[in-house]
Amino acid sequence: MPTEDATWTLLRDVLAERYDELRARLSRWLGSDELARESLNETWLKLHREDQPGPVHNPAHYVLRTAANIATDWRRGDGRRAKRFEVQAALEVASPAPDAEREVAARQEFALLQRAVNELPERTRRILIAARLQGRGQQEIADEFGISTRMVRLELKRALDFCESEMQKGSEMQKGSDDRFLSKPAQSSS
Repeated sequence: MPTEDATWTLLRDVLAERYDELRARLSRWLGSDELARESLNETWLKLHREDQPGPVHNPAHYVLRTAANIATDWRRGDGRRAKRFEVQAALEVASPAPDAEREVAARQEFALLQRAVNELPERTRRILIAARLQGRGQQEIADEFGISTRMVRLELKRALDFCESEMQKGSEMQKGSDDRFLSKPAQSSS
């Protein structure tokens, strides 16, 4: 149905009528049914606008492309989060037989992470635990807390940023105290 006079209502109707087809195509392209569903849900929200979309020659393609762009943006964000090695390293299990130094360092990092997580607001802490430790999906978490998946992502970002910052501060403080401990004692002038 090529049209030059597309409206946001028409695009929402296309999404609603062809949801299963669009989700299947997006799932194949993204390799994730959950990501496909979440990006189509976010697309639905983006299609609630007051202005006019302008010329749209293929409404189904427009909706699919919008959802794909949303998913791509989320993946880019996930790539940035994946670089937060301090938080991730503390959550991962170390080798089965670490040496004493590595074990002490891991315990210190874990203590820093525990302290940071405990300082989070209760809802943010519960969302972080549900997503990262229990492995629950964003939609499931959103339903439990009565919030949008976008809000879940914002809470997770807030939690990870805070934990990363607190671990970095604690790591710098620990390094400073190690340096003082290892430095030579001051010479007395007697």
